[in-house]
Amino acid sequence: MSSQDTTPSKVAVVGAGMVGLSTAWFLQEHGVEVEVFDREGVAAGSSWGNAGWITPGISTPLPDPAVLSYGIKAVISPASPVYVPVTTDPRLLKFLAAFTRNSTMRRWSRSMRALVPINGHALPAFDDLAAGGVSAPAHEAHSFIAGYETRAETEFLLTELQHIAESGQDVGFEELTGEQVREAEPTFSERIGAGIRLLGQRYLNPGEYVAALADSVRARGGKIHEGSRVTGVTDERTGVRLAIAQSGTQAFGHVVIASGTWLDELARPFGVRMHVQAGRGYSFSVPIEHTPKGPVYLPSQRVACTPLGDRLRVAGMMEFRPPEAPLDERRIDAIVDASRPYLSGVDLDDRQDEWVGSRPCTSDGLPLIGATTSRRVHVAGGHGMWGMTLGPATGRLLAGSIVTGRPAPELTPFDPLR
Repeated sequence: MSSQDTTPSKVAVVGAGMVGLSTAWFLQEHGVEVEVFDREGVAAGSSWGNAGWITPGISTPLPDPAVLSYGIKAVISPASPVYVPVTTDPRLLKFLAAFTRNSTMRRWSRSMRALVPINGHALPAFDDLAAGGVSAPAHEAHSFIAGYETRAETEFLLTELQHIAESGQDVGFEELTGEQVREAEPTFSERIGAGIRLLGQRYLNPGEYVAALADSVRARGGKIHEGSRVTGVTDERTGVRLAIAQSGTQAFGHVVIASGTWLDELARPFGVRMHVQAGRGYSFSVPIEHTPKGPVYLPSQRVACTPLGDRLRVAGMMEFRPPEAPLDERRIDAIVDASRPYLSGVDLDDRQDEWVGSRPCTSDGLPLIGATTSRRVHVAGGHGMWGMTLGPATGRLLAGSIVTGRPAPELTPFDPLR
């Protein structure tokens, strides 16, 4: 079958976050007309307030043996960096059981090997977006340091970096003393006694970047419908039909469902059985005396900090709760209390932009990317913490697959029907 026979002239994308807009942009590179629908607006889900790290070197599966080390008492504590409320929700309980089964070294290694090929597309895909006119920058991280209180605490990340390298992922790093950490990055306090500098990574302002990506999609002729909730997808003989709340229906050649934590409701009728669970993250911004030259990372506290102009975004938490649940101030307080001893020149009491957003997580830590039981219905989601890093790579690979009718081999492990 030739690409001319399979190439759709018009594709709908459901979801105006990093993954959906990247897919729309790369479809445009192939000459496809696109329309994007979002229940709220551009970057309204997990794309706005996240840490904005572009880190293919450490894009790893979320189910991790370390998560199991917290224990039951820890994960039900509001102060825990991984929080699971006491629940009787059968979908969440089933997700957590599968997540736990996947949190072994053997399964982590298998999933890590599956991520290596798509990780290799991450930075080149950002380069394509920049060359194609996306105006917001993805900054080179001149300093990307993980800070620890003691040298012994670095062993966990050093071991993980070794396992990442053994999986075939290229990641460069340097070990630093506490003095070297503070000399390179004064945002770390005197409590930091050792560190690891990660090399070759990038960072961005996620809200700014996704808005610029949306502007580029529009400038190239695409339409973005904000406040347009797609309530259903019907596979027809010649294409697909979208039901849109309060707007009737529209017909397209193909559809890409990239609706984050709301992916289940549209994808399930097309054979996608893996549940996408909201893993909620929190963030806020604070004034800083010294602007870091890149991300500031506190791995033991699971806190990620990113310079955004004259402020520092502080982000953390993995909270398994429904996406529509309100922001819980206890999580903000927990991030503040965990990070305060290790940061210098940062006013953690002058907080702005307090935010909670739902990362779309799968129980095996791998995204869902590709065709469903219908060759006209595709999904792109479930990236967990790595939607910013892997969104453009996902869009580039999936767009090529849709246009040619030939699935990209890099996407094979992410089969939505697995």
